[in-house]
Amino acid sequence: MAKPTSTLDWCIVRLGEDHNWWVGETSDPVRWDVDGLSIVDPRQVAHLVELVDALRDYGFQQDLFEAAFIPFRIEKDLGAGKVRLKRVKESIFESDEKLFALPDILDEENGPYADLLDHLTRCRVKLLNDLFAFESKLTVDEVEDEIREEQNTHFIEGKAVHTFSELCAILDYMPDGIDLDEEQPSKAAEEEEDDLPTLDAEEEEKLKNDESLKWDEDGDDEKEDEKDGEEKKEGDEEGAGEEEAEKPRRKSRGKR
Repeated sequence: MAKPTSTLDWCIVRLGEDHNWWVGETSDPVRWDVDGLSIVDPRQVAHLVELVDALRDYGFQQDLFEAAFIPFRIEKDLGAGKVRLKRVKESIFESDEKLFALPDILDEENGPYADLLDHLTRCRVKLLNDLFAFESKLTVDEVEDEIREEQNTHFIEGKAVHTFSELCAILDYMPDGIDLDEEQPSKAAEEEEDDLPTLDAEEEEKLKNDESLKWDEDGDDEKEDEKDGEEKKEGDEEGAGEEEAEKPRRKSRGKR
């Protein structure tokens, strides 16, 4: 069965006042509604690739990202801030070309782009729970609710949410009250501390009574007393010498 995006061969995009690119016309106007349809430009693609790289240790699947976008390259500059794009069969991650990426949103609920949003959210939650010692673990539902609330505000104001902004809201998400400028205790650091052996009461008592682990307090006191005595003696001798030097010498009486 052919993919529903197979007839989408080209599209014309325009640069909006928000400096983002928006689709104005497609080769498949029947299935693709261009109203509020955004596309990610090459600069934004490179930034997203950099952001998802941090999620590879937390289950990120590159094939899900690739499947969620339709790649295009520039075919012709139409002027007046418009460009005609041609669909290509290239990897967003491996291509040397500067590619645009159109999200596959034909099925907004269960399509590949919807799957990607869910996947990225789960990976981001895993990363945050690993890096920060929250009182209670962050959940996917909490993150989705907070992001959705912000998006609904834009919809109420009549503003379309650009794909790049939607993805960055997930990939850059931080809970309220977390300051990245301040060092936060991570689970990795806590695990290192937990690596220290724990002692039971009997072993702890043995260490307390171990003579080899005690400070030689008596010896130190004696050495300190000797040192103080020597300093005092030296001080007395110096004081006596100074006092003797200050006494006026008697004049010797000569014979008459």
